Amino acid sequence: MNNEFTSSKSQTDWQRLDAMTDEDIDFFDCPEITPETFAKALVRRGLRNPKTKAQVTLRIDRDVLEWFKSQGRGYQTQINTLLREYMKAHQ
Repeated sequence: MNNEFTSSKSQTDWQRLDAMTDEDIDFFDCPEITPETFAKALVRRGLRNPKTKAQVTLRIDRDVLEWFKSQGRGYQTQINTLLREYMKAHQ
């Protein structure tokens, strides 16, 4: 990995930042993270789902797929959730 800066025109005062202590940092716009707030956190990305998922090729109508995609990120998870609910209802 290259440790050089991506831009030689950085206007950041790196020496001043390196000299700062935690007490020098202004956290006025950052709420304190307590164990209670941490426990309420919701992680959507970065952690693998404990349930094993299988990758499949599925043929569905184009308009159905486009509608799910238009709902934003996580459309595949939404499809999976709907299929799971259908499965539960018909067991």
